[in-house]
Amino acid sequence: MPDAVTIGQKVSDHTFAAYHKGEEKKMKLSDLKGKWGILFFYPKDFTFVCPTELEDMANHYEAFKKEGAEVVSVSTDTVQVHKAWHDASPAIKKIQFPMAADPTHHLSHLFGVHIEEEGVTLRGTFVIDPDQVLQLIEINPDGVGRNAKELLRKVQAAKFVREHGDQVCPAGWEPGDKTLKPGLDLVGKI
Repeated sequence: MPDAVTIGQKVSDHTFAAYHKGEEKKMKLSDLKGKWGILFFYPKDFTFVCPTELEDMANHYEAFKKEGAEVVSVSTDTVQVHKAWHDASPAIKKIQFPMAADPTHHLSHLFGVHIEEEGVTLRGTFVIDPDQVLQLIEINPDGVGRNAKELLRKVQAAKFVREHGDQVCPAGWEPGDKTLKPGLDLVGKI
């Protein structure tokens, strides 16, 4: 198995099936080219923390789209299981983004989140820039849910840094806040 992709590396293309808007469709990671791609891995459908995270992402989906981002949730379940969960769960019914199926574990291995002994994934979030370069990684254990609003802030910061290469975003930065211009004149003054 090849090493997982890391920050600053171009993400190789992979094809996968997804449940999206009532249908099964084939997708490729390269479909995200030109957008900020967000791969949102979660352990499995029909569980406890997972629907709270996916509902949170669904509630913020329009804000992500306004930033030029596309969200794709990913678990090792099949498209058929995604459909059944979508049909059964009030939280999951809100989802408008593609729900990728990774029963072969190709995507979860590529991003280094597969738990071999269990056949599921860690809670991994990966943000890929429009040139298909991995910019952000967040990996949580099974019992710790993620926050879509904080992820949106991180995407906004990554976009800002990409557009303003001579500036960086300090902790807690929000759009419109002051940024920093790295240099020796800042050393020891922050």
